[in-house]
Amino acid sequence: MSIKRFIHPTHAANQEKRVMRRAGFIFLILLGLLSACATPPASAQELTVLAAASLTEPFGEIGARFEALHPGVRMQFSFAASSQLAQQIVSGAQADVFASANMQQMTAAAEAGRVAESGSAVFARNRLVVIAPLKNPAGLQSLQDLARPGVKLVLAAAEAPVGQYTLEFLEKASQDGDFGADFQARVIQNVVSYESTVKAVLTKVILGEADAGIVYASDLSQSAAAQVVQFQIPEALNVTAVYPIAVLKDAADPALAAEFAALVRSPEGQQILAKYGFLAGE
Repeated sequence: MSIKRFIHPTHAANQEKRVMRRAGFIFLILLGLLSACATPPASAQELTVLAAASLTEPFGEIGARFEALHPGVRMQFSFAASSQLAQQIVSGAQADVFASANMQQMTAAAEAGRVAESGSAVFARNRLVVIAPLKNPAGLQSLQDLARPGVKLVLAAAEAPVGQYTLEFLEKASQDGDFGADFQARVIQNVVSYESTVKAVLTKVILGEADAGIVYASDLSQSAAAQVVQFQIPEALNVTAVYPIAVLKDAADPALAAEFAALVRSPEGQQILAKYGFLAGE
């Protein structure tokens, strides 16, 4: 004989309500968790800087310092030949800061109305140096050897600031009796490749794809110095490269852009630049 348990209808109804409330509560928790996962985190504010290729290493470090000082800000760098960057800016490319390796490209951006009213300021300077692969396959002994028949040279294109500085050096040398009036012409005859950036020149020489090249002194401040032979250019023949920086007129946050430019010119920024072989600016 089975015994049936009697459950009062009211008690059963209350129990069912409690179960439903508990299920509803769990559902709301799960819904909240799903919503939190589906909602993307707030995006960081980006600061876009267009900078000469020779600034890759120091600006990378300065950028990291700027991010540390400004939580929620993410640096976005575009490194290339200053001439290419200036052309992008003149064509309307959106960016916040422009750092060039010469005044000519900064002037082009300013004349196009893309530089803020605060203008530009020179924050660093640089010098040229002749380099050869570590094994020096051409047996170069002096700067005059750059004009020796058969020597394979790689230089930066004239459109790039370092390429223009190189031509200025060759012109100066051609006016020096120790080199001869035809020195520049003979050197140009030995060029096997013109590169768009100074970094490309450095890489080709290190890889032994050329007997010599001309780069900035700052390109040899780190590990690259141990991978090439250096030939110093006398002070009277060398060329000083100037690096101006400016906030662009259409900067998304002009105040933030100005803070980055200020950090570059600050004692801390100058110390970082000096570590990478740059000379002081203004």
